[in-house]
Amino acid sequence: MNAIIEHDRGALQAAGPNPGGEVLLSIRNLNKSFGGLKVTNDVSLDLRAGIVTTLVGPNGAGKTTLFNQITGHLVPESGDILWRGQSVVGKKHFQISRMGIARTFQDLRLFNHMTVEENVLTVMEPTSWIWQPGGRAARNERREKVQAILKRTGLAAKAHTRAIDLAYAERKFLSMARIMAADAKIWLLDEPASGLDRSSYELFLDLLRTEVKKGVTVCIIEHNLDIVVGISDRIAFLDQGKLLADGLPEVVLKDPHLAAIYFGDQNT
Repeated sequence: MNAIIEHDRGALQAAGPNPGGEVLLSIRNLNKSFGGLKVTNDVSLDLRAGIVTTLVGPNGAGKTTLFNQITGHLVPESGDILWRGQSVVGKKHFQISRMGIARTFQDLRLFNHMTVEENVLTVMEPTSWIWQPGGRAARNERREKVQAILKRTGLAAKAHTRAIDLAYAERKFLSMARIMAADAKIWLLDEPASGLDRSSYELFLDLLRTEVKKGVTVCIIEHNLDIVVGISDRIAFLDQGKLLADGLPEVVLKDPHLAAIYFGDQNT
């Protein structure tokens, strides 16, 4: 798989603009505590247009908590989160989603007893409300969009299958399909490639490569270093709620101090 990863990293970088692109989402001096534990500790980070930024760090570093604050599932104690210059702090998660920020979860959070097609349609509100103007033509357009997304994610044959009856990799791709249907500008993906077999992993990379080429900005939480090296344009390294590094993969991953933290060898 390493050869595939190296090839796809190059393709992803070629697909997107320079890592110095427009800042879409800016995190400034973000702080959040649970009890006496600082889970984000004065974190400042920019997500730039059309590239893949990967959040890495040991378990408990604050990566998912950072996602939760960006998407409105948690409110920071101080600091700010700016989407194209507009603060999103205090907004509801569905309001933030409608602004163009979408995410997946480790536990996927699908509507298990809905079909694959229905799961995707639910993300397309308000355009899928039953009273939406446009009549049959608009409904057909929505269906065609869903069918194209399901084909792209390898789920076309499972359109009428309940989410709970899908294989694990298929459920992962259903999460991706829901993000694609939302037309989000920023994708926050929480370990999207974990548990995928080789063919599923190749499909995932192809999806990511295509969407980055279209201008989508991606931020990923990932623990597998082979995958991190394969997909990242930039890496942000967190530990104990603090951002320790933010830069090019070849720089961050070669830092012996960060490697010691990541692998638990604090004496190195």
